Amino acid sequence: MAAADARAVVESRDAETGDDRLRPGPAPADEEHGDDGDGGGDLFRTIGRQVRLLRERAGWTQRELGERLGYGEDLISSLERGRRTPQPEFLRAADGVLGAGGLLRAAEEDVVRAKARARVRHPAWFRDYARLERQAVELCYYSNHTIPGLLQTEEHARALYIMRKPLLDEETIEQRVAARLARQEILTTWPVPMVSCVIEETVLRRPIGDWATHAGQLEALLRLGALRSMELQVMPTDRREHAGMGGPFILLTPKGKAQVAYLEVQNSSQLITDAEEVRILAARYGSIRSQALTPRESLALIESLQGER
Repeated sequence: MAAADARAVVESRDAETGDDRLRPGPAPADEEHGDDGDGGGDLFRTIGRQVRLLRERAGWTQRELGERLGYGEDLISSLERGRRTPQPEFLRAADGVLGAGGLLRAAEEDVVRAKARARVRHPAWFRDYARLERQAVELCYYSNHTIPGLLQTEEHARALYIMRKPLLDEETIEQRVAARLARQEILTTWPVPMVSCVIEETVLRRPIGDWATHAGQLEALLRLGALRSMELQVMPTDRREHAGMGGPFILLTPKGKAQVAYLEVQNSSQLITDAEEVRILAARYGSIRSQALTPRESLALIESLQGER
């Protein structure tokens, strides 16, 4: 997000089946990746530079190194530029052929961890927000249609992705669920952000998935609402005045930075950094909170909904 931009707008033109899908693992040492900040791009570039320096010290071309290792010249070139993931079997073989003395083998565990993080990375259009969320010291949600992702159970999240139209394949569903659950670590990793959330009563009455899934979600909200760092409020359906009729939004304050706002509707999202627009949404959120039930009243309502069917 460029600091000079008053507003960063990211279109998710292919959010269902395009950029946000991770391909199944290809043949060893042939995994190409972009640099989204979550898949170990810096690590892979460092390893690539080491391979290049060791190859040049040996006096070999990329083709000659590839022939000794059983890989193509193009692959060696991509690995040296950090554009492909150096698989553990490549690191072991190259370490021996290049006489690296364990230098390349020592990176195996780091590569495995980086690949694991890449498997739960977020859709391209969501990553700017996800990065800021990890830095947040305060998060404020107004949600009129769904339970916020940070508060969803695994079963609830999976049910949402299963019903998505156009349909998502099973692999993508599991990747999306894993990514959502990974985000929730910020709620339990110290220092935890302060979280304020106002959810419409109608959202809490909709049994997404099935009744067992819904009951589990309500139970999770009660546990989360009891946290010292969480203030959970419900907006009753009988309110005659409602400041949130313009739709859902999130206010996010990264550590040491100005508050921003995030909007998401259908297949597009907006990350708003303009100070005046963020101020307006913050004032609106204050009104929404004043119109909602108190946290204590809200937890009592959620508890009462557990017996309804």
